[in-house]
Amino acid sequence: MTLSMDNSVQSLDKRDQWSSWTDFIMSCVGYAIGLGNVWRFPYLCYQNGGGAFFIPYFISVIFCGIPLFILETSWGQLLSVGGLGMFRICPIFKGVGIAAAVMAFWLNIYYIVVLSWAMCYLVASLRVDEDVPWRTCNNSWNTKQCHSEYETIPCHSNKTIAKMYNVQVLTEEHLLEYKKETFTGVKANWTICSTEQLSYVSPVKEFWDHQVLGMSKGLEDVGKLQWDLALYLLIAWVICYLCIFKGVKWTGKVVYLTASFPYVMLCVLLVRGLTLEGASVGLEFYLKPNITKLSESKVWVDAVTQVFFSYGLGLGALVALGSYNTYNNNVYKQALTVCFVNSGTSIFAGFVIFSFIGYMATQQGKSVDEVAQAGPGLLFLAYPSGILKLPGTQLWSILFFLMVLFLGVDSQFCTMEGFFTAIIDEFPSLIRGRKYGRETFVGIICIISYLIGLSTVTQV
Repeated sequence: MTLSMDNSVQSLDKRDQWSSWTDFIMSCVGYAIGLGNVWRFPYLCYQNGGGAFFIPYFISVIFCGIPLFILETSWGQLLSVGGLGMFRICPIFKGVGIAAAVMAFWLNIYYIVVLSWAMCYLVASLRVDEDVPWRTCNNSWNTKQCHSEYETIPCHSNKTIAKMYNVQVLTEEHLLEYKKETFTGVKANWTICSTEQLSYVSPVKEFWDHQVLGMSKGLEDVGKLQWDLALYLLIAWVICYLCIFKGVKWTGKVVYLTASFPYVMLCVLLVRGLTLEGASVGLEFYLKPNITKLSESKVWVDAVTQVFFSYGLGLGALVALGSYNTYNNNVYKQALTVCFVNSGTSIFAGFVIFSFIGYMATQQGKSVDEVAQAGPGLLFLAYPSGILKLPGTQLWSILFFLMVLFLGVDSQFCTMEGFFTAIIDEFPSLIRGRKYGRETFVGIICIISYLIGLSTVTQV
């Protein structure tokens, strides 16, 4: 009886470990380097003084990012537990671990929605018989206001009409009222139109608003479920489940693909972007320093926020990833490597994004400031618009959104691993001590998260 209990305890105490230290590094790279490096850092750079933003950013990296990254990974390695068990050295702070686990749970639910958006664009780009659907205004979701930003807007005939209006048009509605009137002459009819179209919307914007998001009338109007997004969301959850359900020995192999592929795509896109007309304009806008911006507190707040966001601090995921190291692993050197790769990737991604934005601004005859957008708009509006004038639009669209998927999927499943590790280590006999206990637990949480996440793919 005693022997059986001892064997059970020994079996229960065995935790998975990384097959090698490279698995740990690649997992940390995959987790930390995500969509924030591509869509957030470049925008913050040009918005906060261009090259001058590097000063507060690297100060934040040195004094916040690197120390906290090392702290979390080494803490996990020291205790070999997840985000809840790490506070056994100071039980009064266990609530911090609980809060981190709760944040990770909810983050997993809404972050993965971005992957469903990327899948929507990827599937639309794979249509072999047609061009990308956001090029034209001939689709079912387009409105009368749809007009390509790359085409001149037809305005009026060069005829002269006999009636003049001496009024000041103040609103779009006022203008449209005048445009409803017509003049009938001996030889022809004319309809009033303005010399400048005020209400046009690009097909890229309408694809995003009406086809992907299904914009409703307002926040109070929940709208119906977007069934295509619900399917893509399900696929994303299944992919993430398959990446982590077997534990870190399996995950450590998956990340070699998911963490490496984005770098291949970034290099390909950079080479193409630098050969485009106007790329230098975008890069100048990205890097040209405006030192006066450093006197604004917002610039420093944005720098610190970006470091915490892109390094994935405070969610328990780094603690979980570090907990699967051997006790004598050189975690300091490896954590420093990941930090340097993370920050380097952010800067590198800025060159890629702004080379295309400079090209787009040149083609549209606008300034870079007019076409650059923050957040999801950079991925789902600016870039899809920028590639419309390139030969092989579908190919560049496929490559880009594949990169977005790989950037997002490893950040997603590593954050999930942080949550699962915290719970499993807290209840080892209930989960790890049972046959297929981990697989079942991970599957149940994924199903629950998917069902909750359906609320995020209704009409916006």
